[in-house]
Amino acid sequence: MIERNIWVHALTALPADELLDLTASLSDDWQVRPKAIPQAGLGMLRLNDSAFDEPFFLGEFPLASAWLEVQTPDGVIAEGAAQLMDERLELAEALALCDAILANRLPGWEQLALLLEQGMARREQIRRERTQMLAGTQVDFSLLEDAGDDDA
Repeated sequence: MIERNIWVHALTALPADELLDLTASLSDDWQVRPKAIPQAGLGMLRLNDSAFDEPFFLGEFPLASAWLEVQTPDGVIAEGAAQLMDERLELAEALALCDAILANRLPGWEQLALLLEQGMARREQIRRERTQMLAGTQVDFSLLEDAGDDDA
């Protein structure tokens, strides 16, 4: 199975509605409780300048996070968490639920594992498309040498 640190990357390549519908159906009869208050807002990117090593803020980005606990009807308790650069809180909660399901192999983890594979395939397709577009923008500057200089 795909490594845990890229689950969010893979799952966010898929349509959010598909993921939200699946997590809602999987957790229908589960108790889902937040371990921390889910949050959505802006994050600040802080860097230090290279000359004086003083901090400065490069900019803002959307950020949503969720940490939750799940209890299945048979008494299994699991935790999951997710952070993503997006403002949709419900998506962060769904991804945290996916994290709990996949990490603890709760009922429905096989469906999510298939979604992970689909998401990684989609990410690879996007990478190939971007590589093709980049290759089309390359310029061969060696042709400029053959043009000659009319000013001489």
